[in-house]
Amino acid sequence: MSNSNGSEKKSEKLRNPKLPTAVKPSEVPEGAGEDHPSLYLNRELGWLDFNWRVLYQAMDERTPLLERVRFIAITASNLDEFIQKRVGGLKRQEAAGVDHLSPDGRTPDTQIDLVRDQAAKMQYRISEIWNNELLPLLEKDAFIKISYYKDLKKKQREQMDEYFMDHIYPTLTPLAVDPGHPFPFISNLSLSLAIKLRKPDRDAFNFARVKIPTNQPRWLPIESGDSELNFIPIEELIRQNIHKLFPGMEIEGACLFRITRNADIRRNEEEAEDLKSMISEELRERRFAEVVRLEVEKNIDENVLNLLMNELHLNDDDIIKVQGILDLTACFKLANRNIPGLKFEKWNPVIPKPLYHEGETEEEQSIFDIISKGDLLVHHPYESFSASVRRLIEEAADDPDVLTIKQTLYRTSEDSPIVKALIRAAEKGKQVAVLVEVKARFDEASNIEWGRILENAGVHVAYGLVGLKTHAKVAMIVRREKNKHVTYCHIGTGNYHVETAEIYTDLGLLTNDPEIGYDVTNLFHYLTGYAPSQNYKKLLVAPQILRSSFYELIDQEIAFAEKGKEGRIIAKMNALDDVEIIKRLYKASQAGVEIDLIVRGHSRLRPQLKKFSENIRVISIIGRFLEHDRIFYFGNNGDPKMFIGSADWRFRNLDERVEAIVPITLPGLQKRIISILKKALKDNRLAWDMHADGSYTQRRPKKGQKERSFQNMMMKNARKRAIR
Repeated sequence: MSNSNGSEKKSEKLRNPKLPTAVKPSEVPEGAGEDHPSLYLNRELGWLDFNWRVLYQAMDERTPLLERVRFIAITASNLDEFIQKRVGGLKRQEAAGVDHLSPDGRTPDTQIDLVRDQAAKMQYRISEIWNNELLPLLEKDAFIKISYYKDLKKKQREQMDEYFMDHIYPTLTPLAVDPGHPFPFISNLSLSLAIKLRKPDRDAFNFARVKIPTNQPRWLPIESGDSELNFIPIEELIRQNIHKLFPGMEIEGACLFRITRNADIRRNEEEAEDLKSMISEELRERRFAEVVRLEVEKNIDENVLNLLMNELHLNDDDIIKVQGILDLTACFKLANRNIPGLKFEKWNPVIPKPLYHEGETEEEQSIFDIISKGDLLVHHPYESFSASVRRLIEEAADDPDVLTIKQTLYRTSEDSPIVKALIRAAEKGKQVAVLVEVKARFDEASNIEWGRILENAGVHVAYGLVGLKTHAKVAMIVRREKNKHVTYCHIGTGNYHVETAEIYTDLGLLTNDPEIGYDVTNLFHYLTGYAPSQNYKKLLVAPQILRSSFYELIDQEIAFAEKGKEGRIIAKMNALDDVEIIKRLYKASQAGVEIDLIVRGHSRLRPQLKKFSENIRVISIIGRFLEHDRIFYFGNNGDPKMFIGSADWRFRNLDERVEAIVPITLPGLQKRIISILKKALKDNRLAWDMHADGSYTQRRPKKGQKERSFQNMMMKNARKRAIR
């Protein structure tokens, strides 16, 4: 009977998941004005709540097992980046004596305390799920076993010890710490063993550090003689053989540790003579930036811990004691194993019917012929990036009638076919200009290298604008057709990255609209030359006019509602934190405008707040694909206005970046946008409803109701469109 009750309780818990809530809003006092801190949620804590929703995918029994393992890795990777960027940034503010309050009324030091406490809770929970839920399930259902050295049979130990001596031992570099050997440099996010040693007949202990090599597999296969896949973590094998590195010394302990450094290094761009050189210098500084987190194994020797804390200039609040394996981003490798039934069914992006090649249609057409018949809207990864955007750039590179190709590159893949096509175009004598953004966080080194390669091929390369990141996703091609030049454009919501195009949902417009071509031409003149006061006919560009344009669009809905007409706003984005936009949305709600927001990540706005946001609803969709597209819908009293583009409703997108938003005006494409938004709002499988206190509840189908997964619906629709 007790087992039955326990099972029922577990089932009920899964039906109504209750996640921890990091944000802690204050009560809204009577008569609070629009600037009152109680009307806004903390951005940093809100981001942690988003990562809780990601972590829940690893807890959800409806998710295939290896995908649950992948979500553990994603959550751990997200948290690493958060600590580097956000905790690092707050610490920088604290050190600089910054005391201004966040919109929710908190100083940097108060936020650091809250964030560290909540991040530690998340890190403990990640380990708990891995140790207690996923490890046993991997062994039971996937026949994947992670072993410790002590669990191995004698023959297996001998085989692994032999592997250690042949493959690992020669690559290790033990670094002693004593008066003749200073404490070594520890690289960011690297795993190391802290070794406590003692010379025979000496009382004082010695310390050495051994870095776990990154050019070896993290999971080493063990011969088991059966169908089971048996692995041992490389650090476990090194630990058990560590005495071989220190002959004549007594090993008193070997403990794993990992550091996280501050990635929030900022220089004064106004004083930089060369942005590329400035970023290169910043990358060098980031390697040696202060440590903001130290992860250690739970049973670490206190003397060793104190030594690490002193050498790395840390206090107790910076220490995370981990039960089990450190750095669960290594779980990506396990999740990638091909075991049928334990992963999402593979999705192959479909080719939109207009873009079929010869053999699939009656005659072969160039992509320019196809676009000339009418604008195309492509939705990745449901529709193929390679058959649309990549094809556009590659055909342009090889088409003798193409004169010019211009493109922005914010992030791109390691072996980018897009970059190869641009190089090929330049080598064929076309004029090719590329804006390579060197300030794309964590992609700076890669982008600088791509810029160098492009320059060497004869491409005109610009490296961004001082004080602004170029985040716009735009490409343009000028083609000679008969006696005129026609401009073809792609304006999208995502990067020109063939790998992320398979897992990020993004929209792109392919068009030869002359007015959009004029606008994109002017945008590139702004990016590569001196043209800060450009005029645009259709494109909404940040930082020049995007903010004011959104104000006008929201105000128009307010005006309709105040006249008793319908006011309607639907917006889909990654995050929402711009206070001035939020104020206008509160005002719109008070005027009677119905507002639905689909915000994957954090939101400073508090929905369903009495007297302020009772007409605002916020959902977050978390699933197998990362929701990345930005869509903006304004009802306009029955004549809707719709836009897609690169910008979220965040201060950085509206004021600190170059962004491009394009209107969708063709009725057929508008119908598709409306369909996407409606399906997202109807989701009862992946969607989480946000409440006024900042907490979220995952939607579940009601009794007798059919499950509606937004992403499954989009895959089904893509197939239908492809075979019509």
